[in-house]
Amino acid sequence: MMLIDGKRTAADIRAALKSRAEAFERISGRRAGLAVLLIGDDPASEVYVRNKERACEEVGIASYSYRLPGDTGEKEAESLISRLAKEEKVDGILVQLPLPSHLDEKKLLALIPPEKDVDGFTAENMGRLARHEGGTAACTPRGVMELLSRYDVPIRGKHAVVVGRSNIVGRPMALLLLNADATVTVCHSKTEDLKEICRSADILIAAVGRPRLITADMVKEGAAVIDVGVNRVDGKLVGDVDFEGVKESAAYLTPVPGGVGPMTIAMLLTSVIEAAERKMP
Repeated sequence: MMLIDGKRTAADIRAALKSRAEAFERISGRRAGLAVLLIGDDPASEVYVRNKERACEEVGIASYSYRLPGDTGEKEAESLISRLAKEEKVDGILVQLPLPSHLDEKKLLALIPPEKDVDGFTAENMGRLARHEGGTAACTPRGVMELLSRYDVPIRGKHAVVVGRSNIVGRPMALLLLNADATVTVCHSKTEDLKEICRSADILIAAVGRPRLITADMVKEGAAVIDVGVNRVDGKLVGDVDFEGVKESAAYLTPVPGGVGPMTIAMLLTSVIEAAERKMP
């Protein structure tokens, strides 16, 4: 079994991005810039934002953080995003999700120009992905594709099964695999015969947020299994895949932690650098 090391791969990507960030700063006279908007005091979101800030600093991206209280009104949030959309020094805008329940997520995300949508969540970028017309893809699915590529996992003509259909992972993941010429099946909570469908997969992506849902009897011998899930069980992080059971049959397998997780931020940084480079003459 080949263990897919997302931590090491992400470090390699960040090292390469540092050189690109330095080149951009040398040519343009400024750093590439990422604006992060955090509304409320969700502890997990705060950790994510701090990690993104540290990663930006490591690579050489200017990080502009805006932390607003949980009772921030929609007009105030809209005004800030609209201002950042026009700000020349800001190449990417990230609205940390989830938002407080009184705010309209779709409405706020729609204010982000597609060229600054480094998360790939806007309707225009999702539409471009669906039409196979480029655009920015969501960071986690893009990270999965990068891992598959770097570990030479065959995709073209293979059967890929995605368990999960969220707009953040499942749907864009399926589209990226389809665009790479895989035959794709998407499973979800209403899927019948989940076990048999998973057993038919050459590439199995688990992204539902249910600890150890994918067990050894659901994995075909020689399959590539990518675990996107992050769950806390008895104080420990575990994935959607029963790692110990599945490792006996999988040809490729990502651990949790240390698999897909580090790739998400690496792909975010990549999207910021790409957005900045598109502005270069």
